[in-house]
Amino acid sequence: MTLDSQKLSNLPSKSFGVAFLASALALTFTTGCSTKNYVRSQTGPLIQQTNELDAKTAEDHRNITDTDQRAQAGIAKAQSAADQANQHAAAAGQSADQANSAAEQAVNHVSSLEGVVANLDNYKTLSDVSVTFGFDKSVLTQADKDQLDTLASSLTSARGYIIALTGGTDSVGDANYNYQLSQRRADAVVRYLQTKYNIQPHRFYEVGIGKDNPPADNHTKEGRAENRRVEIKLMSNMAQGASSAAPAPAGGM
Repeated sequence: MTLDSQKLSNLPSKSFGVAFLASALALTFTTGCSTKNYVRSQTGPLIQQTNELDAKTAEDHRNITDTDQRAQAGIAKAQSAADQANQHAAAAGQSADQANSAAEQAVNHVSSLEGVVANLDNYKTLSDVSVTFGFDKSVLTQADKDQLDTLASSLTSARGYIIALTGGTDSVGDANYNYQLSQRRADAVVRYLQTKYNIQPHRFYEVGIGKDNPPADNHTKEGRAENRRVEIKLMSNMAQGASSAAPAPAGGM
């Protein structure tokens, strides 16, 4: 038996067991560490790839969401522009329809008046006056009323008469608006004569022709002022018992 064998045989059995257990634990720890390191080395790249994939997916989702929002905003803006264009087109069409309607009404009024005085040889003009208005105005001035009073003074001896009124405007402004303005001017004359002299409504034949058929040149200030008028004719198709009043001079503002 060698010296080492003798020393080992001389160690107590308890000490030997402790030494064996320590060796076993050291071996287990070393083996465990090696296993964890191996697992870590194998799973580390997978975890990193998974994290990168998650980040890429999140970025793609944000990009898709952002693109969708921009697309929706673009669609909404385009739709709004289309709606506005449709509204403008509808408004333009409505204005055109109104202008056409006003023109047709003016033509119909003229036709009606022509029907009443179709045989002009049988109608004699008893008085013929014209009152003028300020720019964009339809209110009679005192000078206008004086002329209408002169016209009405001949009604006491007139028989079978009508009063034909033609309202007009200068060439400035929208055609449809001018039709309406010329009609308001004619209405102002009718209202004054009817209210003050109690003339029956069927005696009046009025029409607003706007800027159509101007009696004067619209290229001059004086001509435009003359075109802002209502022409009034007192006419009869019956022989009058008294001499007719002389035509009153035309006046203006």
